[in-house]
Amino acid sequence: MDERRSAEDGEGLLSPVLRPVRSGNGYEEALEQILRVIRLDLLSEGDRLPAERELALRLGVSRAILREVLRTLTEQGLVVSVRGRYGGTFVRRPAKNPEQPQGPGVSAVDLEDTLRFREVLEVGIAELAARGRPCPAERDRLEEALAATGDASPDTYRRYDTRFHLTLAELAGSPSLTAEYATVRARLNQLLDRIPLLVRNLEHAQRQHTELAEAVLAGDAESARSVMREHCAGTAALLRGFLP
Repeated sequence: MDERRSAEDGEGLLSPVLRPVRSGNGYEEALEQILRVIRLDLLSEGDRLPAERELALRLGVSRAILREVLRTLTEQGLVVSVRGRYGGTFVRRPAKNPEQPQGPGVSAVDLEDTLRFREVLEVGIAELAARGRPCPAERDRLEEALAATGDASPDTYRRYDTRFHLTLAELAGSPSLTAEYATVRARLNQLLDRIPLLVRNLEHAQRQHTELAEAVLAGDAESARSVMREHCAGTAALLRGFLP
């Protein structure tokens, strides 16, 4: 390990990529940046990431969040942690997972098109749903959809996550908007099926779901827009990080 090149020796190489995160999605955005470092081959097999303290400082996240990120990368076989004098966190080349769904690749243009269209629709949906002041039956439906995402197992989570977002779309009061959202959601789910389902991300997403539902039920359109934009940004960060 002592012969392996450290990322600390290549400060200029990583500086353009490792930047302080800009939103409340600290885990997702920090993960995206380190994945980008690995995907861009800025570090080779066996190269060491910056020390934990420095890396947390560069990314503008707590060391607790950074440890969650590094744990995720370890579970995905992308880094390995070594203890001792010459220890640290070292890069591993991504190995193909035979259980990971395979299929045609996705271009950067198609990815960005889907993410931007999704954000425009979802943020508008959140605002309209909040302004619509849901009736008691609609409130019950939204609360039921929220509870279902909280109770869902990893195997069923995406189904109930989709149902929650479609329920919000229906509360916006525009059948055309709901139909467009259903189309972009199908595209989004195809992309999400290509990346790992991360427990830490699901927990964060569920907190945002709760904040969204609360804002809509309170008729707070501004908060609903803000939370939804942040929610979309978290998903986008993961997809940009994992998809080549």
